Amino acid sequence: MTFLVNEALVDINIGTAGLVALLGYLVVFFGLVLLMCVILIMGKIMVASRKKQAAKAAAVEAAAAVPETPAVQAEPAPGSAGEIMLHDVAPRDAAMIMAIVANKMGKPINELRFKSIKEVK
Repeated sequence: MTFLVNEALVDINIGTAGLVALLGYLVVFFGLVLLMCVILIMGKIMVASRKKQAAKAAAVEAAAAVPETPAVQAEPAPGSAGEIMLHDVAPRDAAMIMAIVANKMGKPINELRFKSIKEVK
């Protein structure tokens, strides 16, 4: 048997063979435990990263949701129906909704009066 790396393993007893097998199993399981730890750590890093991104997105949405009030209140346009209350709706979306309603009703938008627009969740 000249293909063996170590000639000492040619004639071994059952106890030594068991010890070699046990050490082999321990090395494999130690590698699996290390791999599991790396995966768990990477998972925690990714969750923390996503939470940071979600917090940044929420801050940007909150900043965008705060309506900017002009320093000087302008007079309403002729034919306007006054103030409208927006509940969880962006002004751009509210304008689009009002235009769609006016179009479907076949009336000019200045003849309609919208009191409030609320997003249904």
